Amino acid sequence: MKSQLKIYNTLAREKQVFEPQVEGHVGLYVCGPTVYSDVHLGNCRTFICFDVVHRYLVYLGYKVRYVRNITDVGHLVDDQDDGEDKIAKRAKLMELEPMEVVQHYTNGFHEMMDIFNCNRPSIEPTATGHIVEQIEMVQQILDKGFAYESNGSVYFDVKKYSESYPYGELSGRILEDLRSGTRELDGQSEKKDSLDFAIWKAASEEHIMRWNSPWGEGFPGWHLECSVMSQKYLGKTFDIHGGGMDLKFPHHECEIAQSVASYGTSPVRYWMHTNMVTVNGEKMGKSNGNSIMPDELFTGNHELLTKGYSPMALRFFILQSHYSNNFDISNDALQASEKGYQRLMNAYKVLQGLAYATNGTEVSEAEEQEVQKLIEQCHERMNDDFNTAETIAVLFDMSKKINSYNEKKLPISSISQETFESLKKTFTEFVRDVLGLKEEDAGDSGLTDELIGFILEMRNASRERKDWATSDQIRDKLTELKIQVKDGKEGVSWTVG
Repeated sequence: MKSQLKIYNTLAREKQVFEPQVEGHVGLYVCGPTVYSDVHLGNCRTFICFDVVHRYLVYLGYKVRYVRNITDVGHLVDDQDDGEDKIAKRAKLMELEPMEVVQHYTNGFHEMMDIFNCNRPSIEPTATGHIVEQIEMVQQILDKGFAYESNGSVYFDVKKYSESYPYGELSGRILEDLRSGTRELDGQSEKKDSLDFAIWKAASEEHIMRWNSPWGEGFPGWHLECSVMSQKYLGKTFDIHGGGMDLKFPHHECEIAQSVASYGTSPVRYWMHTNMVTVNGEKMGKSNGNSIMPDELFTGNHELLTKGYSPMALRFFILQSHYSNNFDISNDALQASEKGYQRLMNAYKVLQGLAYATNGTEVSEAEEQEVQKLIEQCHERMNDDFNTAETIAVLFDMSKKINSYNEKKLPISSISQETFESLKKTFTEFVRDVLGLKEEDAGDSGLTDELIGFILEMRNASRERKDWATSDQIRDKLTELKIQVKDGKEGVSWTVG
């Protein structure tokens, strides 16, 4: 029986069979970056994981509308309702207009996503591009009685909302526990309750980013934009909403409350959250002195790193952990993952040049069933909540088969041509289209092939002259450069890894 896609739904706290709201179509929304600084590794991990979610849904045949926003206003320092806007603060430091800051870091974000081979979303809306819609939603929430105005700001009334709907259902928070954990902040007196949050903030005289509204000049609250843009492009209820675990509360909890208060319906059917990044078992962060940026991983220019790694090796490394688990960085793990990526891509390269031939060998029923089982397991592992780690393990088992057929340790005709073509199609599509991995070359691949071919000719000439010292020196140097040379009956071959 063909397995069905199951997703761990944070709201339901269990894996559920995925059933889209509209057959054959999927609405996917992922919280994008606040573009006030370079994208950090935690962001990259989240966006790479949801890139795979998007890719696999497309692979399954769904027509996916993938919306990922850009936060370019309203996200205040320390994620609070008072204080400076993160982008405006950076604009002052850099002596630039806020939109120059936004454009600079948005460009950098796109470049990093391209480096990691992430597909662009279907729609990438910005908060500043939807001010009118956000004002309209604030008014709707006010009209329904779930918000109140105070000194030009509008706050969501959590107590009033909780009388009709559950607040805290996504994160499992209890209202009284939340209230006892709050502290007094500047401007707290504007609120009826410490748990209330701003959906529109009055702009102080020094605040740069501001718009006219029925309540005076101000700007939208951070949580509001996602409720507005997801509803506009995906509908009042849509299929999947994703983001980092750190957004579960308060951001996603507030999204639910805003949407329910405005439209009367819960906005999302399946909530998905990626987990945190750790370094040698400790949470990554500037305060711990172990924050590593993607560029530093590429170059190795960080005191905690012994070398740099290619973007695809890092993408592979990220996908070796399930998105819901902590993702731990260490030199040993990075180096092991780099070798694993090279082994997988070597098998990918070998498979592209492998052709089926009968050679008079009969099909082995046991081998046929074993390969067919591996093909099924690829789909089963990805259908189990997008388990990339287990899928990669199956691909490695497939790699062993591919190498055995190539090296003629096992006749390729021990499986049927139909099964071979299915193996080739599945392996290729899962590596390239689902996991989004691709071959990397330091330079022109044709030139690299020619240079190594020339070096191997020199080595062969040394062997013919019985100059074993030179022959071994060439082989050792190639090994040092991670180029593996194999001497076989049909000549010399080489692979990277």
